[in-house]
Amino acid sequence: MKTVSISGSPRENVGKKDAKELRKNGHIPCVLYGGNDQVHFSASEKEFKDLIYSPNVHLANLNVAGKSYQAIVQETQFHAVNDSLLHVDFLEVISDKLVRIDIPVNLIGTAEGVKAGGKLVKKARTLKVRAFAKDLPDTIEVNVESLKVGGIVRVRDISVANVTLLDAQTNVIATVAGKRGVTDVAATAAAPAKKK
Repeated sequence: MKTVSISGSPRENVGKKDAKELRKNGHIPCVLYGGNDQVHFSASEKEFKDLIYSPNVHLANLNVAGKSYQAIVQETQFHAVNDSLLHVDFLEVISDKLVRIDIPVNLIGTAEGVKAGGKLVKKARTLKVRAFAKDLPDTIEVNVESLKVGGIVRVRDISVANVTLLDAQTNVIATVAGKRGVTDVAATAAAPAKKK
């Protein structure tokens, strides 16, 4: 998985007044937990551009007062009105501990149903996984080339090496919806014959 480096400064005070002053000066209050101690720090808002404002998931290499930590974003807080970033919680990644994280889904190929006039519908933008940090993929690739109109790919239909998928096995990842004039193969096959 790709990494983003963030340089932070320790916070001497952790109250609301201090946090407000940091934001006023273009810095974001942060906390890192999951290790031996909680680490309270702040970092320039610009440093979060590729980490927070991106559809991709990244590991963060944090450098605070000369100490380095590998972490993932656990929670973010945004302003209710102007949507500006207010606070970031990081979870420290330990090499021998499993991590839970949402990974983006990437659909690969052109579905047969799309060639026949159907429309590919992506139902899941991310999937929740559990794995060691070294095994985390940048994306979960799902091949949809064989999907006909009415065809469905569910969580149970895919697997990723050394990664456990945590979403319900029956959850739909992608399907091909029919358009007018396009036969829904699955629906036609499943429909009972009409009595004369």
